[in-house]
Parts: sequence; C-alpha cells; structure tokens
Amino acid sequence: MQRAVTATTKAPPRPDRTWAERLFGRWWRRQSAARQDRYATLGPLASVLLFLAAIVSAFWYLRNEELEREQEAVRRDTEVAQQQLRLKLIDNHEQLVRTAHDLTTRSLDRNGFLVQASSFTRERPETTNLIWVGPKRNAIAAYSGTSFPPETGISGIETPASLPIENSGSAPEAAFLHGRETRQTAYSRPFKDSFGNPVFQVVIPLIERGAFNGALIAEYSVERLLRYYVPTEVSRRHAISLLDQDRSLASTVMTAPGTTVKRPSIVFELPVAPAENGLVLRGEGYRTSVGLISNTLFWMVMALSVLTVWMLLGTWRHMRRRLQMQAALVSETNFRRAMENSMLTGMRAMDMEGQISYVNPAFCAMTGFSEADLIGQHPPFPYWPHDRREENARLLEQELRGQSPAGGIEVKVMRKDGSVFDARMYVSPLIDPKGQQTGWMTSMTNITEAKRIRDQLTASHERFTTVLEGLDTAVSVLSVQQGELLFANRSYRLWFGADARGHAQLSGGEASLPMPLDGDDAVDALGGLPTQELTAAGSDSREIFVEATGKWFEVRARYLQWTDGRLAQMLIATDISERRNAEAVAEHQAEKAQVTSRLVTMGEMASSVAHELNQPLTAITNYCNGMVTRVENNAIDKPDLIAALKKTSRQAERAGQIIHRIRAFVKRSEPQRQKASAQTIVDDAVDLAGIELRRRNVAIQTYVAQRLPPLMVDPILIEQVVLNLLKNAAEAIDNARLPSARRRIELRVVPRHTPDEGDVIEFSVTDKGPGLKDEVIARMYEAFFSTKVDGLGIGLSLCRSIIESHRGRIKAVNLYNGETPIGCRFTFTLPVEPHRSEAPAAITA
Repeated sequence: MQRAVTATTKAPPRPDRTWAERLFGRWWRRQSAARQDRYATLGPLASVLLFLAAIVSAFWYLRNEELEREQEAVRRDTEVAQQQLRLKLIDNHEQLVRTAHDLTTRSLDRNGFLVQASSFTRERPETTNLIWVGPKRNAIAAYSGTSFPPETGISGIETPASLPIENSGSAPEAAFLHGRETRQTAYSRPFKDSFGNPVFQVVIPLIERGAFNGALIAEYSVERLLRYYVPTEVSRRHAISLLDQDRSLASTVMTAPGTTVKRPSIVFELPVAPAENGLVLRGEGYRTSVGLISNTLFWMVMALSVLTVWMLLGTWRHMRRRLQMQAALVSETNFRRAMENSMLTGMRAMDMEGQISYVNPAFCAMTGFSEADLIGQHPPFPYWPHDRREENARLLEQELRGQSPAGGIEVKVMRKDGSVFDARMYVSPLIDPKGQQTGWMTSMTNITEAKRIRDQLTASHERFTTVLEGLDTAVSVLSVQQGELLFANRSYRLWFGADARGHAQLSGGEASLPMPLDGDDAVDALGGLPTQELTAAGSDSREIFVEATGKWFEVRARYLQWTDGRLAQMLIATDISERRNAEAVAEHQAEKAQVTSRLVTMGEMASSVAHELNQPLTAITNYCNGMVTRVENNAIDKPDLIAALKKTSRQAERAGQIIHRIRAFVKRSEPQRQKASAQTIVDDAVDLAGIELRRRNVAIQTYVAQRLPPLMVDPILIEQVVLNLLKNAAEAIDNARLPSARRRIELRVVPRHTPDEGDVIEFSVTDKGPGLKDEVIARMYEAFFSTKVDGLGIGLSLCRSIIESHRGRIKAVNLYNGETPIGCRFTFTLPVEPHRSEAPAAITA
C-alpha cells in the first residue's frame, strides 16, 4: 500500500528558470571544485566591499547636509544679532536728535542737560559718555557713565580720549569734522577710550539758523552692545563678535589666558548698520559632527568590514590548510600505524585506573593474546603468571603512583599457551595537549636472550680480568668519594705496589682525595657530582714523568660508575719511555734536516750563485789585465792606477760578501732563539734570494712596518722559511713563462691582532703566478710531497715545522679575479711578547 502511494505521489513542478539562471548554472557547472570554492569565498567579499562603499556614500551625504544646516543656523543668528543692534542704535539716534534739538532751541541748559544725560545713560547702559561741545571743540557739559561722580566726567586739566582734539587725526576728531562739514549725523571708527576699552561715537551736529553751533557726542561701548543687545539664545548657540579690520574688539565668548583659540569652521559676517563705520558683526560656528575620516561609527563599520574580509580570506586559507593537514594527518597516521606494526617492542597504554586502552601488534605477538582479549581488561591481567600475581599487583600499584624506576622493571610474563618469558618494562606518563596526564604508556621488551647473554658476559668477565692482569699497561680504578683503590692490575702493582698514591701520581696530583669522616658527621663530599655526565665524558690523554720509577707514562683518565654504584676514576698508564727517547732522536734528526734543507737550497741555487760570483771575478780579471797592459806600456799614472785598484777591491769585497752570506746561511749550528729584528731577517733573506730572482728575471718589492717589536726566534730558521717561499714564488712565475708585468713578488711584514693568536707579526709573500690547485693546497705540507719533477718534498713541510715550533701559523691562499686565479699568497705569523708590542707605522723598503 505504501509503495502504491509512493508511486502515485508526484513531485511539485519546478518553476521554469529564466535565461540568466540557466546561463549562470551552465557556467557554474563548467568551473572546477577549487574554482567554485574560490568564487564562493569572493562573493561575500564583494558584497562586503559594496556594503562598505554604500556606507561611505551615506556618511558623506549626511555630513554635507549637516554642514549646510549649521551654516544656515550661523547666518540666521548673525542676522538676528545685527537686527537687534540696528534697532537699538536707531532708537538711540532718535533720542539723541531730540536732545540736540532741545540744545539748539536752548530749551536745555547745562544742568538740564546733565539730568537728561543721566536718565539717558541709565536707560541705555551701552552709553559710556554723553558730551556737549561747542563749535571750538570746547566741552560745555559732559556726563560719564563710567566715572564717579558722573557729572565730573570731563576734566579741564586732562583731556580724555573721548574729546575731539584739533589736528590730532583721532577717530573723535574725524567724526567731529565729518559732522561739521556734512551737517549730518556721523559715526566714528572704533577706538580705545581713556580706560583702554574699545568704543565708538555718534556725533550729532547742532545747527542754529544754518550755522554750526557745536555737537552732541554719544559714546558707545562695543563690549556692552554685545552683552546687552545680542539675544541670549543666539550667544548660547554661536559666538558673536565685533571686528574692526579683522581685529576682534569684543566677543560673546571669553578665551582663557594662555589657551589657543580653535579656528571656527563656519563664519558669517555682516556690517553694523546704521553706523557704517567699519564695524563688522561676525557669527562663528563649529561643526558639531566629526568628519568622515574621524567619525567613530564610520571606523567601526570600516573595521567590521575589514574584519569580515579578513575572516573570509582566513576561512578560505584555513580550508586549504585544513585539507592539507587532513591529508598530512592521514599520511602520518598510516606511517605511525605501519611503524607500530613493524616494531618489535610491545606497547601498552593504561588509563589512570589501570584499565588497558591500547596494545600494539608486537605486544599481542609476545603474549599470544589478541587485541580484543586485552583492551578493557582490569588487573589481574591475563598475561600475569598465577604464582606472581601479588608481586605484579604490587609493581602495578607502584607504576600507577609514578614510582617506577627509570631503569625499568624486570618481570615474568605468561603467554597464552602457558609458557613464561623474562621481560623488562619501561613506564612513562601519557600527557594530553592540555598538559594533563591521562594514563601510562608501557614499553615491554623480551629480555630472555639478553639474560642469557648477560650470564655469558659474567663468565667472560673473569677472562677479561685475566687479560687485564697480563697487560704491560698499568690499569687502576680509584673511588672518588673514599679514595679507595678498587682495582689494580699486575703492571700497576709491579710499578707502584697496592697503594693509592701511585694513582695520585699518575693523575698528576691534581687534588687531594677526600678523607671520610667518622660518626654521624660523615658527609658525602662529592654527593652532588653529576654522575651520568662524568661517566659519559670521554677520556683525556696526557704524558707524566714519575720520578719514583724514572719512567714516562701516557695516562688516560675517565670516570665510571662502579659495580656498587659508586663514582670511580679509571687510569690507564702506558710506559712511553722508549717513545720519548725516539722523539728526542727524531728532534735531533729534524735539526739535521733543517741544515740539509739549507744545503739543498744552496745546491739548487748553485748556478745562480756561480753566475753572481762570476760578475765580480770577471771584473777583477779585466781590471787586473788592463792595469798590467798599461803598466807594461808605461801608459798609466798613479791616480789612474789607484782608481783601478779601488774598483778591483770593491769587486773583491762584493764577491766576499756573497760567499759570507751563503756561508752564514748553510753553516751548521744549534737552534738558538734570540731577539731578532724582522727588518734584518727580511734584508738577509732578500739578499740571498736576489741571486735567484735576478737569474729568473723576477722583481721583488718589500714592505716592512716601522717600529716593529723584536722577535724571540731563531733568525736563521725564519730566514730559511722566507727564502724558501721567495724561491718557490720565483720558480712558479718563471715556469709559467709569465710576461714582465706579472713577474713580480711582494714581501710584506706588518703587525696584526687576531682573537685566536693575539698580537703577531705577519710575513706574507705574494706572487702573480698561476696559483695552486686545490689538491696541492690540501697536501703541500705533507713530507716528500712535491709538484716539481726533481723536488724532494721537504721544503714546505720543514717550513711548517719551523713556524709551528715558534708557536706561529702558516697558510696559503689563491688570489682570484672572478673565478680565474691570478696569483698565490703564503702567509705565516710569529707571536709577539705583549710587553714589547707597540703601535707601528708602515714604511716601504
């Protein structure tokens, strides 16, 4: 019945889609899944950007509309204030005209004027002075609303600034003249009265029978006009001020001293009518709303939009990373599962109550139980032997309390078939990502075979001890804490007896061994030593001479943990007396090799020396033959004979100097270090090398720093090193057949300071030859290695030995132009005594 109903039920008809929907659906289906995800992310992003643009436009429109409303309010309030001032000035003017008429018709005398002026100023507080002056500017009567008593406002001795003064050019004088000339009411420009307050005057001329008969002057306070006649509601909304030529005279807003007045954003100005004397009424307003950029709501919308965009981008990137991490997680899980399945160590995980939550295949293979048989089990576990359940329960309790030893626990484990094997378990806590312990992880290893091997090792220990007893090397073990000799082989006992003093002699007597204290005060003097670090450290080797035996020993020492857990020191001392004697013989042979090397050098330079000696000897022969011929022919006088003999003597001295330098260089002598000058060493070496350099047509340039400290060296040996390097450089240049521009050697001697060597004197020999190959640089200091066909291979090896015996260093580097070698530089250093070092200045020799 249900199937029938289902069969007869029809889906609601789908509305026909528009052509735009069909076109968009067709385009959407053509996109890849990754591109669809990207578009799905960019759609909300575009919506947010459009929303942000709409908000900005709305804020901009509202801001402009509000600005227009504020400008209209300022203009309206300014016009209201101007109208109030205009009406008041017109009213005052009408009253003053009536008073002027009474004065002209002589209806008022001086006293009557003062009474009427008092009433006028009392009803009109903006009026500060009311003055009646004659045609000669003489004050007839005056009333001051700012002085006490008021009727004494004008002094005959001090003329206030309110009176017109002839030819003064003041504002009252200009208004007086203007009223007298035009016979019309005149307003003066603003000025400061006798009290320094800004005021202006209205001058009403008194015309009697067509003649000017004086004037009635009313003086208004600018500040009081604003105070009394600008409506309060206007001054509360906006700042109203009176200006004269952009100079503010009074304002409804007072500024505190020392504060900076903010420039108004809205200003509207109107002239003060009917005065028309330059006074301008200004209305000032400020925008009550902040700008678009400083609008808090705008920035909140902007921040939310940016946050939304950032979150959309972050979501898109997070989705990509999540897919990548998911793929990596699957790969890592498969890798870990494969690793767990392939490892031979059994792994078991338990929760804090001791329930098994995980076992790996190796654990199941060891015990014979399946994973289903073990997971979820509580103690006693099925792999516990029946006769050891109490012991295993105690060990499990110790494990759950976190008190398992770091070296593991040795237990018996029963397989499913009932067989038992030995195993060692190591326990470590399981920590979740929050740092909370969730259980314990136990690794189990089958040590049945290991125990069998250990038993075999025990048996072999005896054999090893027998071997130690048969060694010709002394082996001793000393307890560090108690100073007790724990082991000594036969050779040790033969040389030092069964006494710990021999161990102390072999260790160099570094420190006295700590003596144990008696009673309760005994303290382990070395209880805080890091035993594991000491036992893991390698052994050091040193040579020690023991006077008691008259022998040299090579001693190796290391710390170890003795069988009872105590820290001990083991020494292995080998008798090297014969080797020391052989080294002494070798040192003597090395000295002979140095002399031989110098002889070989002179042998290699024999042709050059012969050529060098041939020149002075030939000159001597020529001088002698010439003198004999001229003497036989009686063609020489005494001065010419003496000159020829002097030239012959100089050539003989030159030949003698060459032979003397060669003899001093090859003479066999004991190595002797003495104070020597670097300049002298360089001069002697260059003199000897000059013979070879001239033969090979190679130039040399030397550079020796001034005030170099003396060197404690054997000068002959250092001269031998310099000569060897110069000769090698000349041979490299000559064999490469280089042009004359590159047949040049540079010898420099300068001071240096390096972190490794300190203050040193650096000798460098630089040539422009073809350089050295990398394999030659790596082996050139090896004995009997040479690149020359007839070379012995002892020159550079001997140079290195000489420099290192002087506590110096020698090295060689190629000079490159890009990747092309353009020369080679040999450098060696010699140390300088600290108290002899100075700051040298360089010179060129």
